[in-house]
Amino acid sequence: MNLTVVGIAVGAFVAFMSFQFGAWGFLGALLFMGIGALLGRAAEGKLDLRSVFDALTGRRSSS
Repeated sequence: MNLTVVGIAVGAFVAFMSFQFGAWGFLGALLFMGIGALLGRAAEGKLDLRSVFDALTGRRSSS
């Protein structure tokens, strides 16, 4: 089991405990699972969060 899967599982657990069902709970679970997956990929070294942040703020890379 890699850290991406662990991140998704933790995000799903937190979302379930936070929202406890409902349509908003489903959308919240998706959000937490996405955040967990991103953090898991970053912990594995497969994702550079600085470049993701730069892309979201509109900065261009030099390469």
